[in-house]
Amino acid sequence: MTNTYNAVVQAEGHLIDSQLLNAIFDTVIERGGAFEVLHFEIGRTNQDFSQLTLKVSTPTAPALATLLETLIPLGCHVAEEHDAVIRVADRDGCAPDDFYSTTNQRTQVRINGRWVDVARQRMDAVVVVGAGGPECRKLRDVRTGDHIVCGLEGLRVTPEFRDRDRADFTFMANDVSSERRVEVSVTRIARMMRDTKRRGRRIAFVAGPVVVHTGGAAYFTQLIRGGYVDVLLAGNALAVHDAELALFGTSLGVDLEAGAPVSGGHRHHMRAINAINRAGGIRAAVDRGVLTSGVMVECVRAGVDYILAGSIRDDGPLIDTIADIVEAQDRYTAALADVGMVIVLSTMLHGIGVGNMLPAWVPVICVDINPAVVTKLADRGSSQTIGLVTDVGLFLHQLAMQLGSP
Repeated sequence: MTNTYNAVVQAEGHLIDSQLLNAIFDTVIERGGAFEVLHFEIGRTNQDFSQLTLKVSTPTAPALATLLETLIPLGCHVAEEHDAVIRVADRDGCAPDDFYSTTNQRTQVRINGRWVDVARQRMDAVVVVGAGGPECRKLRDVRTGDHIVCGLEGLRVTPEFRDRDRADFTFMANDVSSERRVEVSVTRIARMMRDTKRRGRRIAFVAGPVVVHTGGAAYFTQLIRGGYVDVLLAGNALAVHDAELALFGTSLGVDLEAGAPVSGGHRHHMRAINAINRAGGIRAAVDRGVLTSGVMVECVRAGVDYILAGSIRDDGPLIDTIADIVEAQDRYTAALADVGMVIVLSTMLHGIGVGNMLPAWVPVICVDINPAVVTKLADRGSSQTIGLVTDVGLFLHQLAMQLGSP
């Protein structure tokens, strides 16, 4: 008789609407296991949760542990409740070998018989239990003596369920297409932005230089003046080409009015960097009248929190650009605290980085002409991503029109 290793798990929520039920069953089979439904109760209304009790089995103990770890992000937890296993970190920047690696979903830890919410939720972190309770912390920030949650016991993860009543959030979820009418999508995004501001929450934009290249900067400045941009996260290039446009009327040496390259225009972005740095940075350039128009000017005037993160390919860079990538990550994370919505404008690497920093309940709008970028952001674990495949300049034009109307 072949030995099997078993565990009983439970899950509750909108399991059918969110397609989690199928995902749970498929995961068990794909991992070489078997399942037996011990109890399943369907919610009687669209507000009621469904409840599932499932016995899972695998041929080996390591396979069972791997399966249980894979089921946790789908909302499953071991039915037999125990407190979380806590181990002490023995050196800076390192956790015990069996530390729990977090998802971006709402997480609870059982401590002294009580389920406690984990603060600062984000993916790819460890859970540190301190005097203020459990919180997510980057591995590099672990310090000797920290109490780290390890193993899989005493953990509950609650996925973001697809709600029939939240049409604005789910109108494009997990559906990346260039066939949809942009006007309809922009109308709903504008409604989400108004609702976010009405709730007193901040809106963050993650923007690439394409905002300038496509002629969208003028419309983006309208959004800033309208109070719809609270945080701007970008690389060196956005600010550089924004300054180039303000000083020389070109972007990447192309006259945006005529749509044609300008003689010697390839030098303009370097001259723009030199002018800003000579002034002492972006804020000083605005104060001294070196910069009088553009995205960065409006950010300074409106008090928008902007952070420029550097990369290996930066020209210059501007002295405002944070060249230390660890510092830039920390600054991004701090700026994103308590944002209610994020809009990514044609910047794959910055978009993926920000997506990794966010909890799953913060909606992310990703706008890019390349559908692979939108798909990649969702594939990296940011399941809350709403994708819109279109030209960024067109999107910003229509969004500014929507938000400028009554």
